[in-house]
Amino acid sequence: MSHELPKAYEPGAIEQRWADYWVAEKLFATKTPAPGDPPRPVFTLLLPPPNVTGKLHMGHMLNHTEMDIIVRWHRMRGFTTLWLPGTDHAGIATQMMVERQLAAEGVKRRDMGREAFIARVWQWKQLYGWAIQQQMRRLGDSVDWEREYFTMDERLSQAVVEAFVRLHEQGLIYRGKYIVNWCPRCLTAISDLEVVHEETLGKLYEIRYALVGEKSGGGTITVATTRPETMLGDTAVAVNPTDERYTHLHGKRAIVPLINREVPIITDDWANPEFGTGAVKVTPAHDPNDFQIGLRHLLPQIDVMDEAGRINENGGPYAGHDRFEARDKIVDDLRAAGQLVSVKDHVLAIGKCDRCKTIVEPKLSTQWFVKVAPLAEKAIEAVMRNDVAFVPENYSKTYFEWMRNIHDWCISRQLWWGHRIPAWHCRDCQHIEVERTQPEKCSKCNSWKLEQDVDVLDTWFSSGLLPFTTLGWPERTRDLEVFYPTSLLITGFDILFFWVARMIMLGCHFMHGHPQGRVPFQTVYIHSLVRDAERQKMSKTKGNVLDPIEVSEKYGTDAVRFTLAAMAAPGTDIAFNESRTEGYRAFANKIWNAARFMFMNVDRAAQAGVWSLEEFQTRRIAAEFSGDAECLAGEPLSLEDRWIVSRFNQTAQQVGDALAQYRFHEAAAVVYEFFWGEFCDWYVELVKLRLGDEVASNTRRAALANLVALFEGALRLLSPFMPFITEEIWQALYDGKPPLKSIALAAYPQAAAAGQIDLPAEAEFAVLRDLIVSIRNIRAELKIETKQRAPVEIFADAATRRLFEENRLAVEKLAGVESMAFVEDSLAKAAGARSTTRFDVRMIYEKPMDVGAERERLTKELKKLETELANAHRQLGNEQFLAKAPANVVEGIRRREGELNVLIAKARAALAALR
Repeated sequence: MSHELPKAYEPGAIEQRWADYWVAEKLFATKTPAPGDPPRPVFTLLLPPPNVTGKLHMGHMLNHTEMDIIVRWHRMRGFTTLWLPGTDHAGIATQMMVERQLAAEGVKRRDMGREAFIARVWQWKQLYGWAIQQQMRRLGDSVDWEREYFTMDERLSQAVVEAFVRLHEQGLIYRGKYIVNWCPRCLTAISDLEVVHEETLGKLYEIRYALVGEKSGGGTITVATTRPETMLGDTAVAVNPTDERYTHLHGKRAIVPLINREVPIITDDWANPEFGTGAVKVTPAHDPNDFQIGLRHLLPQIDVMDEAGRINENGGPYAGHDRFEARDKIVDDLRAAGQLVSVKDHVLAIGKCDRCKTIVEPKLSTQWFVKVAPLAEKAIEAVMRNDVAFVPENYSKTYFEWMRNIHDWCISRQLWWGHRIPAWHCRDCQHIEVERTQPEKCSKCNSWKLEQDVDVLDTWFSSGLLPFTTLGWPERTRDLEVFYPTSLLITGFDILFFWVARMIMLGCHFMHGHPQGRVPFQTVYIHSLVRDAERQKMSKTKGNVLDPIEVSEKYGTDAVRFTLAAMAAPGTDIAFNESRTEGYRAFANKIWNAARFMFMNVDRAAQAGVWSLEEFQTRRIAAEFSGDAECLAGEPLSLEDRWIVSRFNQTAQQVGDALAQYRFHEAAAVVYEFFWGEFCDWYVELVKLRLGDEVASNTRRAALANLVALFEGALRLLSPFMPFITEEIWQALYDGKPPLKSIALAAYPQAAAAGQIDLPAEAEFAVLRDLIVSIRNIRAELKIETKQRAPVEIFADAATRRLFEENRLAVEKLAGVESMAFVEDSLAKAAGARSTTRFDVRMIYEKPMDVGAERERLTKELKKLETELANAHRQLGNEQFLAKAPANVVEGIRRREGELNVLIAKARAALAALR
């Protein structure tokens, strides 16, 4: 049977096919182990649920790539692995999306009514909400699609109600009238975290307030404000009790300009003598600090704005004006009345809605709040005890700073789409019933006139419960017992407080009795930010946003995944450059061509009756690759076989160590260097010498068996990083009938046992490779034609001579050598020679030497060696370095110091000979 792959590697021809196959075959569905099943390690990861309205961007693809690599790696290592996918109902975003659609039809939400509008949102979700799942499938996410959730699912919604009621019963949820961040565009309260502050050049207005009881023009106090429109709600003027400028005004009263309201002049420590005039207006209904002043001094609270940011009936002649229109009109009227003292430029931090960028209005509103301090205390303790570890570790400091200065969390939103608050208001006595289901009557007055609260919960409230509600909470399920706490969370810094901190708080609170621990996850890995090639943040405004699907269609998903993994160093941003992706597309081509070379030789051997792939299939069924000779061909191994087996095992160990520390870039670099730099560039080239028709059958059979076994192991090594191309080739290895449905279910090459690392073979091969590279460099400098061969002379000790003799064919074929002769005297002084600590080599080629160029080359080489030696001396003379560095590192530097002395002596001798 022919195993020929198409000549050209076309990712578009294979990726969608395998993506569909993985989903159709339910390859990544996780069966919950029963209590009596043999114990296996468990790995659980919760996908940060993307918004149902969303599309994946490059930041998402980085996150999904890292998650998929780590999940596939654990699955292939035999873990019971669960990657939970889902989408978030995204209250504000989804409602805005549907309202925009309705507006295009000339329909308003309030005209439809709540039930009809919610039905319309569900309809929209069914039509458009699948887009992000399709993208995830296209990118190869190996999630358990059988467990996919939506945060508005019935079961999850019931869990949200249960959590709300329990917190309320415990006194941790309350309802009150406080200043909130109000978005006049979204028409809802938003949390502190949903407000983005931007430094803006604004104005500082100084306004003259007349004093009550003073003769006309005889007494005033000048206040400073950045928001003159709020003076319509002023109920006091405040000065600092220590400010001697205003001591004579303590207890006096002033008149608010334009509306002529009498207000007291009060003393309060909040008034800063250094700000403006030192006297400030107090508007308890429109400023959080003024609100607290008002509570301390029992001031009235006058709300002067409606939900849309327009001045309401309490604003007198300015009613009906937009807040900024009212500001301009008020300033004009103050100027006309002679009460505007000055207008100065002033830099201030303007709060904007993170969703729609509208300037947020501090507004007095009745809302539901979570009393956060008791929850935060447990969450802080969990991280201090290292029950939850942050990677990179410095994010724990950021976490502590925020958690120790946290405010109560406003969780009610003035929306229709979302989890409706389970509270019912009695129309007769205004009592509020908080229940799991609708009560029949008021428990206080027995009235039947109950209406459910019109608000819904903040989306982040339900999201904060996901690590345990997705596993069956509040029921004590087997899933919860096995998979909680989750093992890892991979997410971005931007939702560290929105989501991560809240999950820790709620997990510690609700899961305190769980046998495996109460924290929602054991590790939080904060991934990098993906920027453009110029390190600018990607944004639609700048026009530098990259669509990961479009980039994947251009270069192949595997190449894009590998690009992101190779650049994902913890704690550093990624400057995404398509030139890197082009390079990894070439890497995929290299893998493809190596597979085609292997299959071509397998088919030739089968036709000659030398060896068939069935032999490999029989021996390798579902087996983990091992470096043991019996697992390969059963024949005496050549040096290159011993070397590549050792390098394979070292690579497996290094990849495992890197992934265990979430150093994706190091793991990718090691895999890349092994597959391209060692397997393809050296091993495949050397094994070609044993695959010709003229080669003895036993030798040819052993070479093919070893090549296929190593290639199959290398595919499994690469699979988590590049799942599509490795699936295609691996399936071809088994004629489309593999023992397992996917390479993703095969065993991952494990860290090597001591006997599988062959350091002598690696050392010998390094010397052989140095010889071949040295000869190639000599050929390049002499500009010898590729097809032209020339003899070489070598000076070396007996052991090195024997090594070169045993591998004479490799040297002659790979270095273009006609013949190889050994000499008894050093060639270090010979013109054009190359020297290492183990050998000198020169090529016999009749071509006039450019003495000047050779002198320049040797001078540069000598300078390089002397610089390296100076660095070694500096390190070995540093007591602090010697005390901290591992013993093997210090020994390596000492060994290299000796080698450098030898090389420097040879270089100096060669220079002297030229003179």
